[in-house]
Amino acid sequence: MSLLEKDLEKHSGHDADYAHGIIPDTNDPTAGQVAISRELASEQVRMIADPAPLGLGAFALTTFLLSLVNVGVMDAATEPVVLGVALAYGGIAQMLAGMWEFRKGNVFGATAFTSYGAFWLSFWAYIAFYAKEVPAASHGQAAGWFLMAWAIFTTLMVIAALRTTAVLAVLFAILNVAFYLLSFGALASNADLTKAGGILGLVAAAVAWYLCLAGVMASTFGRPMLPNRPLFKGCASKTDK
Repeated sequence: MSLLEKDLEKHSGHDADYAHGIIPDTNDPTAGQVAISRELASEQVRMIADPAPLGLGAFALTTFLLSLVNVGVMDAATEPVVLGVALAYGGIAQMLAGMWEFRKGNVFGATAFTSYGAFWLSFWAYIAFYAKEVPAASHGQAAGWFLMAWAIFTTLMVIAALRTTAVLAVLFAILNVAFYLLSFGALASNADLTKAGGILGLVAAAVAWYLCLAGVMASTFGRPMLPNRPLFKGCASKTDK
């Protein structure tokens, strides 16, 4: 019997714990079985709203805008329009979501949202303050290795995501390939690779928006509405049955 199954059995007869309408939120797509077990065990944790939709929405919108530039739908000269969103929404808002995931005991969600929030903050800072100090001939190398570092980190997160939920694992797999394509595109000054990475970025944004909507609807409708199968035993979504 898995850890989650033991906790579900332990708490299945304790309806009195939820007498005040405080029920466990097991719809966070970033939560593995340990995080959900903590959700079931702690009334204080159950009182905290799920921060994952905020983090996913912030990631999706900012990625969507930058990917439009990478694909060529928006002219490269319009890239500064992304900076305000990268600072406020992709950066600060997503990092706040990560902090609340720490409070809920969700290590994966906390690591992911805080890290990618920091990615957008560092992207904003680089473009706004530091890019001008890099020689023009080295811009591709600087951006390429910056993106390569994040590609490597995302590879690690893909492995960890294999014990969260199916759609989230797909999101990280797509994002991982996108980072590698953008990195190689920058290092080789290859516009086709950059465009391919931008296309995958748009797909990643769409998947993240799907997860954001799924999380919000699970809260407003009171039950899971969009399918997202858990990748661990003991917690099958009603929409997957």
